[in-house]
Amino acid sequence: MLSLFVGLSALPVKATTNSGKISGVVVDPGGTPQMGATVLVSSERIFGEAPAELLTNDRGRFSTETLAPGMYSVKVTLAGFLPAMEQHVQVSNQHTTLLEVMLGSVFSTFDKLRRQPNQELPADEWSWVLRSSAATRPVLRWQDGDIVFDQPPGQQWDVAPQHVAHRRMELTSGSDHPGSVSNFADSPGTAFAYDLTIGEHSKLVMAGQFSYESASPAGGFVTEWIPSGRLGEGPVTSVVVRESHLGPNGPIFRGLQLSHDSQLALGERVNIRYGAEYLVAGFAGTTSSLRPRAEMAVKLAPGWVASLTVASRPWQDGSASQNEMLAALNDLDGFPTLLVRNGRPVLDGDVHEEFAVEHFWGPSASLTAAIFHDRSNHSAVFGLGGVSGPDYLQDFFSDVFAYDAGASSSSGLRVAYRQRIGGGVDTTFVYDYAGALAPMETLSADASIRDQLITRYRQSLAARASTTIPHFRTKFIASYKWISGSVVSRQDAFGEGMYHVDPFLSMEIRQPLPGIFSGHMEAVADVGNLLAQGYVPLATGDGRVVLVPSYRYFRGGLNLQF
Repeated sequence: MLSLFVGLSALPVKATTNSGKISGVVVDPGGTPQMGATVLVSSERIFGEAPAELLTNDRGRFSTETLAPGMYSVKVTLAGFLPAMEQHVQVSNQHTTLLEVMLGSVFSTFDKLRRQPNQELPADEWSWVLRSSAATRPVLRWQDGDIVFDQPPGQQWDVAPQHVAHRRMELTSGSDHPGSVSNFADSPGTAFAYDLTIGEHSKLVMAGQFSYESASPAGGFVTEWIPSGRLGEGPVTSVVVRESHLGPNGPIFRGLQLSHDSQLALGERVNIRYGAEYLVAGFAGTTSSLRPRAEMAVKLAPGWVASLTVASRPWQDGSASQNEMLAALNDLDGFPTLLVRNGRPVLDGDVHEEFAVEHFWGPSASLTAAIFHDRSNHSAVFGLGGVSGPDYLQDFFSDVFAYDAGASSSSGLRVAYRQRIGGGVDTTFVYDYAGALAPMETLSADASIRDQLITRYRQSLAARASTTIPHFRTKFIASYKWISGSVVSRQDAFGEGMYHVDPFLSMEIRQPLPGIFSGHMEAVADVGNLLAQGYVPLATGDGRVVLVPSYRYFRGGLNLQF
């Protein structure tokens, strides 16, 4: 593994082709281009590139170098005019975003203020015009909902239409969180998502899921409001509601999750993300939890970023493999594990504190070192066995039970290396030294499971690779996490969620299928702990059980985007 790591590190880094530009013109209220205006273009991403400072030429024009896709803010200043600010300017792959910025003056502002409310607006005030010079005809006009190209006489432009999927439907069987009554049931189910664009960039994403088991329905609904249009580039507000009937005459689980995240920039080097989630769960009683989170990132130097994080779970950031609809479905299946303690419901939850330093080698490689601390009042473990009692919550849809192992606390060290190799292969390597719950050396058959577990420090090494097979367009993802000793709980669960690695061998295959009608259809197969490793037998006063740090599961089906 070490030889493979060194070999991959020596490979050349291939420059990304996913880039665009921002080009535009700066004019005064009369439409005259302004030369010498200062244009500051800054990314709205928390780890975005350093701001670019430009000057307009003698025709009032400016143009950036290549920019990574995402949302940007453009600030324009010029002596004698009021500063102008354009936010949430979207840059797409291999495209140039055209922009006109009008600098206002104090007199033009007064003119707008004294205009009568019922005064009819001139025809040119509901559109803005980008001109190649003051004397030529417009080449681009923007209206609400449409972009209209005005072609000069005798010139033809080929504008390739781009279809963006706004609806998603999944027909699947199985669950990737078996054993938890608060997540998707381990049975056939149907999920849907709808992405509704509101205004120029804002999105309202709605998703739902229901499982059909004999006399035991389960389902949920989630709504996400994303004003910036992309995850990780502005505020996000979500509401998740779940309900599961555990048997025809059994109890009913109900859960509600309210979440809000936002971010702000302090100068050019400091970015802060903050938010909180409020959880309420009902199951033979009611329990609630308020979980704030925050992250501060500081750019130390070009290519160097330090961050301080306090959170219970990683943030969801947009990427090519995780759009807003898929993120909403993940939120729907991301409710914390419900446990019972002395017959009362409690929620599993960790408080993760981390300090990390990350170094980037271009857009395709990075190395991160972090020290962290985890603590929890209710640590979830899963097991198999014929036991019963007030502390065992049996999953109705599988043969797994969830158990509250009590309070736990540990510190750790993590080193992660990520690199994109030529040919579209993304690789991740993660080394961890951290604590996890494990059986004591001297066991007592009369003691409970909780009394026989102790925090032990283990080493682990994880590797993950993803690629798309040419011609067949098959998406293949595989990961493996080796742990130096037996454990019954997750080791560095925050890091596993951030780098998308699970204990032992996991694989995911996505195969596009020929389209019967307009849309994108693919078959999905997702397997966890394929080799059934890490099972720990344990004899307790309640009976003999097998504890499972990562339960083996299979989830497959079809999904359709259109």
